[in-house]
Amino acid sequence: MFCRNASWFIRIFVAVVICSGYSRPVLVTAALTAGRVHEAEEVTAVDLGALLDTGDGAVLTLLAGDNTQLVAHRAILAARSPVFAGMLRRLTLEASSSSQLALSDTDGPVLRQVLAYLYTLQPPQLPSMAPQLLVAADVYGLSVLKAHCEQQVAAQLSVGTASATGVLAIRHSANMLKQAAVAFIKAHLLHVIATQGWAEAVVNDPQTVAELVHLIAETRTDTSTPGAAESRTGPSSQSLSGHRDDGRSPATAAPPTTPQAAPQPDDAAVSHLRNLSGDMKGEMLISAAKEGSVSKVRTLLAVGADVEAKDENQRTALHWAAAMGHEEVAAHLLEVGAGVNARDRWQNTPLHLAAWKGHAAVVRLLAASSADHNARDQSGSTPLHDAARRGRAEAAAALLEAGADREDRNYGGDTPLDLAERNNHQHLIDILRSS
Repeated sequence: MFCRNASWFIRIFVAVVICSGYSRPVLVTAALTAGRVHEAEEVTAVDLGALLDTGDGAVLTLLAGDNTQLVAHRAILAARSPVFAGMLRRLTLEASSSSQLALSDTDGPVLRQVLAYLYTLQPPQLPSMAPQLLVAADVYGLSVLKAHCEQQVAAQLSVGTASATGVLAIRHSANMLKQAAVAFIKAHLLHVIATQGWAEAVVNDPQTVAELVHLIAETRTDTSTPGAAESRTGPSSQSLSGHRDDGRSPATAAPPTTPQAAPQPDDAAVSHLRNLSGDMKGEMLISAAKEGSVSKVRTLLAVGADVEAKDENQRTALHWAAAMGHEEVAAHLLEVGAGVNARDRWQNTPLHLAAWKGHAAVVRLLAASSADHNARDQSGSTPLHDAARRGRAEAAAALLEAGADREDRNYGGDTPLDLAERNNHQHLIDILRSS
């Protein structure tokens, strides 16, 4: 019995040893295989790079736009680029004996670098050629090369190149580069539009420049439709900052950002600004008001921007200055005749927006400038209704000081006190109940 058990034990032990012995070589083999694959890829890249210059076995001649001729292997082009693959299929169908492919949109030096990338998969480090390479990468469907070129072009952004870079990014759907260009132009707006590059872009591609201007004018503060929860109040029922409202009272809300002074434009800048279309000047004025830049607002008004220009939601620069709490900008706009009771698409006045956001100083400024403190929006709400709904106690107090009617009812039958009670704004309840 003992012998039989010992025999089985030995067999099991041997089996375990054998299995253990075989498992280790498998792991080692896998590791060696992975290493060889990586090594083979590197060798392949080097070998293919050498093929480009030797031309050995090349079966295709590429004719660049400047008549430069380069040879390449069909298989490499087709494998690396879906666009080249399609071209070669059509070439084969149209003339099986043809060994030449015309690429009239790409010049020789650029095509040479494209081919170098196709053979080696190493993006060329040629900053001066990066814009042209980006175009070629987009044309031939080389997304990785395109991304590298976007980075190189973005790294070279300057006042002189920003206009062309923005146009380039829009034309070729280079989103990362487009964001970088728009941010740069916003930060150096007056200097950029004073350059010859901007003037040339306006003349050569006005449609793309118009799109670029629209992107520059856009900010996260834009709103387009009323919030679903309080749709009867129009856009004043949603946060104008582009973020969810955190419900904080004015005492705890974050203070507005102090705008940075913009460089003063020279005569050339003013001259270029004067030559812009009225719509473009209006968009830039609204953008400057959102930003809170008094210097930009002054400059744009000086070159003929319409102080009553409106955006897609019928909001003026004063609407946006009030909504963002930019008191100095609002004061200057009022000085030059901005309509203090202008209406947006939801019938909000600038005072509605200042009250909704709790900008008490702007509320006082507008009230002192003969703003209608009992104006109604499309839901029948007055600025005091908006302040009460949001718990903006200081703004509500300013409105009451100006003579706002605390007993007024909106189209839903609510007084400001009803809204304050419904939203549990106790401090505001006390203010509205006091005589």
